[in-house]
Amino acid sequence: MSKLLIVVDMQNDFIDGALGTPQALEIVDSVNQKIKEYDGRGDLVIFTADTHGDDYLKTQEGRNLPVPHCIRDTRGWEISDSLFRPQDSPVIEKDTFGSKELGIMLMELERAGEVPEEIELVGLCTDICVISNAMIVKAFLPEVPVTVDSACCAGATPESHENALRAMEACQIRVI
Repeated sequence: MSKLLIVVDMQNDFIDGALGTPQALEIVDSVNQKIKEYDGRGDLVIFTADTHGDDYLKTQEGRNLPVPHCIRDTRGWEISDSLFRPQDSPVIEKDTFGSKELGIMLMELERAGEVPEEIELVGLCTDICVISNAMIVKAFLPEVPVTVDSACCAGATPESHENALRAMEACQIRVI
């Protein structure tokens, strides 16, 4: 495997739904082009999907962010129809910011001798889920270069997006 693209939480609720922002709407086409680029080279594309239940407001996250979003089997939970989804691309559901399953998948790739040369992350939200998953990738595969494309990410606010990018750079994650 040469490269791996992780598309973080490009779900309707983060684009134009409960937690949508103008900045999130602006990156959809760029993310779509990036997915097609990776798929066209035969590289692996993995999607993550923030996934909550009807009890969201009773969870720690729900108490701290009391905006129901990405509730399983709702339109908001679905990955945007505007995005190209390669047939063999797994979708990793996650019930919190970072994905434990992503870390396990990376370990399995390493055990199988299929470590990517580079891992790139794009998606939403830069300051919550993108940074969390980038740190998980760095923890599980510290010698693999990790890149975040800032033009294919958006944060809850432009300021928090920039803060997250600086924090990732401090952790040796390349920001382009």
